[in-house]
Amino acid sequence: MSQERVRILLSQTFNPWFNLATEDWIFREMDTRTRTLFLWRNAETVVIGRNQNPWSECNLKRMEDDKIFLARRTSGGGAVFHDLGNTCFTFLSSKEGYSKATNVTILLDALKRLGVTAEASGRNDLVIPMEDGPRKISGSAYRETRDRAFHHGTFLISTDLKRLANYLTPHPKKLESKGSASVRARVMNINDVQPAVNHDSLVQALIAAFCDHHGATAEPELLDHAFLESQPSLKGMFEQFSSWDWRFGNAPQFHHQMVEYLSWGFFEVHIDSQHGHISRAQVFSDALFPELVQDLQAALVGKPYSRAGVKDAVTGLRAQYPGQERELDELEAWLMKQVEV
Repeated sequence: MSQERVRILLSQTFNPWFNLATEDWIFREMDTRTRTLFLWRNAETVVIGRNQNPWSECNLKRMEDDKIFLARRTSGGGAVFHDLGNTCFTFLSSKEGYSKATNVTILLDALKRLGVTAEASGRNDLVIPMEDGPRKISGSAYRETRDRAFHHGTFLISTDLKRLANYLTPHPKKLESKGSASVRARVMNINDVQPAVNHDSLVQALIAAFCDHHGATAEPELLDHAFLESQPSLKGMFEQFSSWDWRFGNAPQFHHQMVEYLSWGFFEVHIDSQHGHISRAQVFSDALFPELVQDLQAALVGKPYSRAGVKDAVTGLRAQYPGQERELDELEAWLMKQVEV
């Protein structure tokens, strides 16, 4: 096999916004003549796909209480939970030299070196055959542009699968989303069949399989926040990936219906949201302040679909209705609880 140019990058931080920004930075600025392997892992994080709605995919209130990151990647696919028991990989190359089949071969070879027998399933998954059926240990997503491509995914080594269910189950609510929904699969950890495997051993196996397949070697490059500070374009991408606009504002159009009996009347609120902002609001109520209800409707439009946005809308009504401070406090608290973030 002819020798190719390869590059290996290892992240030294667990911040998901840094890691996803770094992945995008490599993708945009890499030399497409070089095949690149980027290996990383995140602290406790829910990562959603490019076209997903965090409000319909995640239990945002529980995530906030438990200090779980929310991150959005640039590729498609469903929502996944990451913790330090998860190892993430990204293969990057020119579009011409891109092959999902080659990458899957490398992944399976790495597992084999660790004594794990797995196989490809469907378009995106690696599974371990079990007596009661295959169990997923790895999922992937992809992105292509005119001249370059990447294939990234995760390996479940020792992740807390109970917590996965905690954060990927949204509160039951009347929320209809036009975004893509995640498909839940039966999953397991690699440690369930091979307890000796850990992040470091899997990283070494992946590097060896990658280099052997391409007939080349490269000294791994370590990336951390000091490296980020030295790269202005990467720093800009980090700011984008950590921003509310990217994580929430990129949500597809959705409709949220909220119903509650407050002490001063019945409220039924219908909100249409697009790009994370309220595009339309309808408020139905038997409260004895019809003008306040109408003004609330108008005040909500254009605000971010967030607690801060709701608070801003209600704050704007306080000067107009000084005698209804108690009622506005109750309304604000209820609406802020409904939007969750």
